[in-house]
Amino acid sequence: MEYHEAADALFGLRRFRPKPGTESTARLLAHLGNPHEDVDFVQVAGSNGKGSTARMLERTLREAGLSVGLYTSPHLEELRERVRVDGRKIPRSAVCEFVDSTQDYLTDRAADGESPTFFETMTALALWQFDREDVDVAVLEVGIGGKFDATSVVDPIASAVTSVTLEHTGILGDTEEEIARDKAHVAPDEAPLVTGVSGDPLEAVRDVAGDVVTVGFADEDPEPDVRVEYGGRTNHTEAAVSIDADEWGVETRVPLPGEHQAENAGIAATLARQVAGVSTDDIARGLRSAHWPGRFEVIDTEPLVVLDGAHNPGACETLASTLGSYEYDDLRVVFGAMHDKDHREMAAALPTPDAVVATEPSLDRAEDPAVLADVFDDAGVEDVRIEGAVQAALETALSEADRSDCVLVTGSLFAVAEARRRWTRTEISKRIRDRSDAREALAGANVPEASVRQLSGQGVHRVVRTRLQRRQATLVKEELLRVGGECALSGLQRDDEPVDTLLMGTFAQFERLVDRLESDADARSLGLAELAAELRGTLEISDAGAPPNEFVANQSPLSRSPWPWFDRTAVMGILNVTPDSFHDGGEYDAVEDAVARAEAMVEAGADVLDVGGESTRPGADPVSTEEEIDRVVPVLERVRDFDIPISIDTRKAAVADAALEAGADIINDVSGLEDPEMRFVAADHDAGLIVMHSINAPVVPGQEVTYDDVVEDVIDQLSERVLLAEKAGVDRENIVVDPGIGFGKSARESFEILDRLEEFRALGCPVLFGHSHKSMFEHVGSEAGDCLDATVAASALAADRGADLVRVHDVPENVAAVRTALATRNPDRFEW
Repeated sequence: MEYHEAADALFGLRRFRPKPGTESTARLLAHLGNPHEDVDFVQVAGSNGKGSTARMLERTLREAGLSVGLYTSPHLEELRERVRVDGRKIPRSAVCEFVDSTQDYLTDRAADGESPTFFETMTALALWQFDREDVDVAVLEVGIGGKFDATSVVDPIASAVTSVTLEHTGILGDTEEEIARDKAHVAPDEAPLVTGVSGDPLEAVRDVAGDVVTVGFADEDPEPDVRVEYGGRTNHTEAAVSIDADEWGVETRVPLPGEHQAENAGIAATLARQVAGVSTDDIARGLRSAHWPGRFEVIDTEPLVVLDGAHNPGACETLASTLGSYEYDDLRVVFGAMHDKDHREMAAALPTPDAVVATEPSLDRAEDPAVLADVFDDAGVEDVRIEGAVQAALETALSEADRSDCVLVTGSLFAVAEARRRWTRTEISKRIRDRSDAREALAGANVPEASVRQLSGQGVHRVVRTRLQRRQATLVKEELLRVGGECALSGLQRDDEPVDTLLMGTFAQFERLVDRLESDADARSLGLAELAAELRGTLEISDAGAPPNEFVANQSPLSRSPWPWFDRTAVMGILNVTPDSFHDGGEYDAVEDAVARAEAMVEAGADVLDVGGESTRPGADPVSTEEEIDRVVPVLERVRDFDIPISIDTRKAAVADAALEAGADIINDVSGLEDPEMRFVAADHDAGLIVMHSINAPVVPGQEVTYDDVVEDVIDQLSERVLLAEKAGVDRENIVVDPGIGFGKSARESFEILDRLEEFRALGCPVLFGHSHKSMFEHVGSEAGDCLDATVAASALAADRGADLVRVHDVPENVAAVRTALATRNPDRFEW
């Protein structure tokens, strides 16, 4: 079964059940062998805040070292986002396996008129996956209510009701008290229910749940059991919160501004203490790491760009309150909503905009933008316009905004998702050498098998993979076919998800496509001018319509920085001042030895020095912040006057800060920004930042991770890490990405990354390849930790495949390999 078939099968299920109950979900789980019986679950119910709370809890439990599943809805980009294990989306292969194992059952139940709904089936998929992954605990965001919700098929070890407002009155009840009673049925048998509800609804919760722990603001009457305070914004993306219980307390920051998030954080922290006795340090760090895309997400500051999926009047009111803490001149709103919402009340709850661009997300349920325009016109907004596509509306708002204005995208999560792709979409240029490569590229984009056979012979020129909205993909395909190229679309072509789109053609055909997308009015109205600009960068198509006449080795088209990897592959020399690193531990932990080693590497041609004070080898012992600083700072102070950039290899923001003060220029973070302060340290120092894809650092021996496509999966995850750094204020030209060889990848996957390094250019950042003496070379008969010949060979291949930096221990040999590879590509340009 192909993924598009599996996803279509799920999306094709009915959305609502004629009668409430969990029996349908229970029967489906019984068919699967009751996988939920061996997993510990936490349910999070509520009218508002349950998604944010679930994410905060999940991230906090992971910080404490647990393996955690997370089930949420709806999704922003694709269905797989709803089911995550340790932050990773469920693989497409797992979705296919699940649907294949349940398809006959679903068909039989449908024939009896009792097919499970989409949400019930997705819930079963989540519980099935959590059991397969053997998670320590799984956090479930409740869908509607509590008593009859599909997630209530489990017996939770802990639960929460975040809030209660009038919602789904036809299902849950006509009063807040009735709704509270319904939601309170998620209460666990052997632990108190945690809740942020107060007043009469709280008494209704007590009637059902009995034992309750209340969470609320310290000045409430009566005083809640767990008291929270909101300290306001500490920067443009974070806010201070404090949590105070009788026997414990936490002060931290959360990446979700808004007073209501303090209460959500208190509920999440209380649940974490119930589930695993999590330390206050882990709570503080976990809450600060709980990023939740599309929920008051500050993307930029000049102008201020905010994405918030507020989709009802109450959410719009909360959004307005949070936005009120920011300073800006004009407010420009991009608004797209579903037709079943109260648009006038939503508009009334928002601050009065100076300009509105009404638009329409790519769903049948989306409201006509002309209707939305009338709403804002009636609300007194003088400048109201209409754009047919969200991305076109966003470009209009951004192009007209001054640096001191605010651009707000809101109205629904669907509108936010489409807008957000401006910052997350990647155009991946594929290296197609033969029909086999073409077939793999087509299959990887979920193109139906018949089309794979038909088109594999056509995809041997330039091939670019991207993801577009269905109507965008349809128009792009028409335009590319018109200029003589080929375009293949995923078999999954729905409004619910972006469409995998594979563009194939000669360089000249891509030039003509870009010109048409920039000049055609229909293409511009769908926001495809931005795609045209991205294709120019990906394929290095000049505005004059001719290919570059000067070869620039390995230069990312979106990166124009002064770093040594600007116009050629640079060599980064590793200087481990540690007693236990896997290759050279103990050789240079004395300052004089380290300085002598650094001088030798510089003389041998190193372009960057990377100083590290903590090993990330499998089984490495952790090093305290103070000890790590004591190891690296004396060395940095001695080598900072060398005429090359210095990098600090660390996972700790405090170490990075001390190192930058001591003379380092770059942070090399092998954890991929797991320390929530790291990105702000890089931004404050205007430092270079190397962001690595990392499943675990230090490496966990024997850890297995399932990838559908290791390169594209890593690109997908790195794109969010890069955006996270940018949102903190790090310039993209200062960011380098590292695929993370040896960190959660097998030898086969590591070699595949090496072969396809050029695809990482889709991120618009230079690419580092760190392979020196790693275990991947056991695959070719070398011994990990002592494989110089294989390391040197891989350095040459990496330079040829598009690496901007190679990170190595043995500088002279690898410098020779890189220089040889570059001279092979262009002997006139590269001569030493």
